Amino acid sequence: HVQLVESGGGSVQTGGSLRLSCTASRQTSSRNCLGWFRQAPGKEREGVAHIYIGSGETSYADSVKGRFTISQGNAKDTVYLQMNSLKPEDTAMYYCALDFLCRGPGKMSPDYWGRGTQVTVS
Repeated sequence: HVQLVESGGGSVQTGGSLRLSCTASRQTSSRNCLGWFRQAPGKEREGVAHIYIGSGETSYADSVKGRFTISQGNAKDTVYLQMNSLKPEDTAMYYCALDFLCRGPGKMSPDYWGRGTQVTVS
């Protein structure tokens, strides 16, 4: 079993920035993907940004391209999401996820989820 712990959410004004962090309870491998998903009230959960641990290849939702950046920590058990130029439509619960046998950063099928961290943009 793997635990994913997110941090860094909060409330910010439009145009502001936040940095989310997610740490896994065990070391990731080159076949894994770590990523961020979000779910706003009344909407389905959607993928935001993913990273393939082995290659560092990333994938982003069109709605966040150019504003959000996903990156790995040096130990590769941590992933960050730098969110700039935040908009009210970015308001959601943000979840970290881990896919053990990832087919690619845009093809995550998570095996584990974090509990989420709330991001509110007003």
